[in-house]
Amino acid sequence: MDFWVYILRCADGSYYTGHTDNLEKRIAEHQAGALPGYTFSRRPVTVVYTEAFASREEALACERRIKGWSRRKKEAMMRGDWAEVTRLAKGKRLVR
Repeated sequence: MDFWVYILRCADGSYYTGHTDNLEKRIAEHQAGALPGYTFSRRPVTVVYTEAFASREEALACERRIKGWSRRKKEAMMRGDWAEVTRLAKGKRLVR
């Protein structure tokens, strides 16, 4: 059985990160407003990132790690820009 970490972009532009063992069902629940909490008043939501894990523990650990990240770091990960994720993890500022 796979366990999933997912990131949703909410109607207000914010991101929600969660984990589940049934990705399609959980996304449908968020979309329908069946889950109280953060996404309820921020619908509709759009799936912007998913990643599968072999165990619930791994998925939960990843969810918690991502929830601690800045918006810029999450967006870099969603783009697959791992160099930027690494740079942001080191706390270096981009000079423009």
